[in-house]
Amino acid sequence: MADHAAVGFWVRRFLSEHLMHERGVSRNTQQSNRDTFCLFLPFVATQLKTAVDKLVIDDLSPSIVSGFLAHLEQARSCSVATRNQRLATLHAFARFTGESSPEHVEWCAQIRKIPFKRAWRNPVPYMEKDEIDELLRAPDHATEHGQRDYALLLFLYNSGARATEAARVLIDDLTWDATSTGSVKIRGKGRKIRFCPLWKKTMAELRPLIRGRDPSDPLFLNRYGDSITRFGVHALVTRHAETAARKVPSLKTKRISPHTIRHTTATHLLRAGVDLNTIRAWLGHVSSDTTNIYAETDLAIKAKALAACDPGGGRRRSKKKWRADPSIMEFLRKL
Repeated sequence: MADHAAVGFWVRRFLSEHLMHERGVSRNTQQSNRDTFCLFLPFVATQLKTAVDKLVIDDLSPSIVSGFLAHLEQARSCSVATRNQRLATLHAFARFTGESSPEHVEWCAQIRKIPFKRAWRNPVPYMEKDEIDELLRAPDHATEHGQRDYALLLFLYNSGARATEAARVLIDDLTWDATSTGSVKIRGKGRKIRFCPLWKKTMAELRPLIRGRDPSDPLFLNRYGDSITRFGVHALVTRHAETAARKVPSLKTKRISPHTIRHTTATHLLRAGVDLNTIRAWLGHVSSDTTNIYAETDLAIKAKALAACDPGGGRRRSKKKWRADPSIMEFLRKL
């Protein structure tokens, strides 16, 4: 008979029953929650000098949880964002346990009172046009792998896809039209599907990659002929960023990743006059608040706004008062 006081009993139910079957979260989310417990439970066991399998729910006291969060920041040098992500998992676990077990409602309330920590939000990293151009020039087009790398980098910049999303794309997800442009179906976070238009150049670079292959195959393969992973995408971007940095020194001061390319896509779309709602749909953001960070970060956009309200430029305003303008008064009377 299961011990309803044992931590292991509730962790198994939370990860396998609640997250996988009831909520149906993605594999990445499952692994993130699992990793939290892989760190948390050994920490608690060490603090209490007992075995992990002998821990009970009441052992997970608010003070223990707070000590774990401090351990993440101090001993493991985790960011505040990572600390808050781990706490979010523990909040969700406490809520699930409290809702399923009335005797643990009070414990649940105590854990969920532990607050998230506020932190400074760093500016979103992105590349200027000359930097992304040099990154795209980095692969060796004379080799098969170089052609694949260039096509993938161009795809990331065109679509703004996350590394995981790019790795999931199948050949059958591409749609071609009569003008040689096309679109791609992207499977995003929360199992949301979105469609992204692709440039004619992007489609032309992808065509050699899919020639003679089954439509159900992954679009991007690694050097062994298997589907590329998100880690492979990261390694590819990092490798070519180091090459590009030799010619554009400003890249040496930036940490270039697939997500940096994603931010670059959004920033360049914004500079081109694309509205934020379109960019939100393009990137697959759930909330417009997430997309608004690009308007807050981009100095070029801010400089343009500043120039528009510069008191030293433009025509001087007429000293004529608005009340003396018969057209305005006529307009008001007709409202």
